[in-house]
Formats: sequence, C-alpha cells, structure tokens
Amino acid sequence: MRTSIIFVLGLVLGAAVTTWSQGNRVPAFGDIDHVGIALDNFDESVAFYTQKLGFPEVERRKNDKGETMFVFVQAGRNTFLELAPANANRPAGLTHFGIGVSDINAAVAGLKDRGVMATNPRNVGTQWDLASLMAPGSRIELVQLGPESPLGKATANWK
Repeated sequence: MRTSIIFVLGLVLGAAVTTWSQGNRVPAFGDIDHVGIALDNFDESVAFYTQKLGFPEVERRKNDKGETMFVFVQAGRNTFLELAPANANRPAGLTHFGIGVSDINAAVAGLKDRGVMATNPRNVGTQWDLASLMAPGSRIELVQLGPESPLGKATANWK
C-alpha cells in the first residue's frame, strides 16, 4: 500500500513538473524520466512490478559484492521506476525523481542562472550524464541519456 501511494505521488509530481509553463522552463528540460523508490521488501516489490504489473526490467546494477544496488523497470515508453533496496542510508520511500534533459550542461547553467545550486554534471560512461539538485522536500536528478543507456534503448524499442 505504501509503495502504491509513493508511486502515485511520484506520478502526480511528475505531471505537475511536466505541465509547467513552457515559457518558464529551464533550457534543455524534457519530461519526467524516472521516479526513485527505496523499498523494504525489495525482491517482492521488483516481482510485483515485473510480474503483476508487467513492467519489463530494463537494467539491474550490482555492486562489487554482487548485491543489487537498483533496478530500473519501464512503466511507459519513456517513464521508468528506479527501485532500490532500503537501508540505513536510504530509508524506504520516494528518494528522488529524474528529469530527462537534452543538454545537461545547458540545463545546469540555466538552473544556476536562477540561483539554484546544482552539482556539476558527472559522466557515467556511455550510459548517461547526471547532475543533482535539492528542491524543497526532494532530490532531483537531471539525466542526459547516452548512446549505451539501457533506458534509451528501451525507449527506442518500446512497442
């Protein structure tokens, strides 16, 4: 139940950001790309999203110990859920949402011009470039997908 409520809140927040006035948008901003959720019952939750809701698993990232750090499932053509196990540093609940950008440097510069403190973009290989900022009540990731991004490939192959 709690996960469903968090999911719905993420979608509402996503819809609000997506419908924001075009004239006031930060340069290079696109749509909501993903919603990050930390889960106490991680394996059960991944099974629910993939088996019960039919959201395909797009990427599973593991650490050096072979433990799953997060799983991306595809909820729509270009909408993903980033599911992660809850732990002492990441309590259960909504952790962040991601906004897709076409030019991460322009997006960060546009935010800084507005007085928003955003991290400098960092490259994650050929998969994506990321930057983060804190909004009142939540963390936001800016995501520019790269040519080897599993999310970009899943979006392109959506049926």
